[in-house]
Amino acid sequence: MSKQFPSLGSIHRTFIARQKIFFAASAAPGARVNLSPRGTDALRVLAADCVVWLDLTGSSNETAAHLAADGRLTLMFCAFEGPPMILRLYGQGRVIRRGTPDYAELLATHYDGDEPRGARQMIRLDVDLVQTSCGYGVPRFESVGPRDQLDHWVASRTDAELEDYRRRKNAVSIDGLPTGLFDDVAPPRA
Repeated sequence: MSKQFPSLGSIHRTFIARQKIFFAASAAPGARVNLSPRGTDALRVLAADCVVWLDLTGSSNETAAHLAADGRLTLMFCAFEGPPMILRLYGQGRVIRRGTPDYAELLATHYDGDEPRGARQMIRLDVDLVQTSCGYGVPRFESVGPRDQLDHWVASRTDAELEDYRRRKNAVSIDGLPTGLFDDVAPPRA
């Protein structure tokens, strides 16, 4: 049976801290729904109604495009180990761009000033609903550790090559929506 809460309580924070992965779901009118897995090592609970994660360079930037167009964002955590539970955080998301004062402050206060070379942006979720459900149908898996391929990929590129990659792959969504990652990149014309 599901239960709803107006904000994150201590039981929810404890549950999040035990997880290794979460999923971010976003959508925009007329666009495809996006669902992306993320490692919880980059996630921080800032308050009972706010979480943020340090987002790394990837092959697309759908979440940013959807947030710019619509703002809705849902995060889902599910227990693959230990007692079963699913936790969803619903709310409005926004991108915090690299180089902004907000980004620098969050990096300093919640990430010990440590910015990975592959950092692209931060995503903030202002939570307006927390929901738990049983998770009885979720199979059990054992975590064997993080993957290091992205770290190696980033290390094999110069800063200019990373910038070029982001401009080519992360400036617009697969549906042509602007991500806001670069002020000087317009979406392709239909």
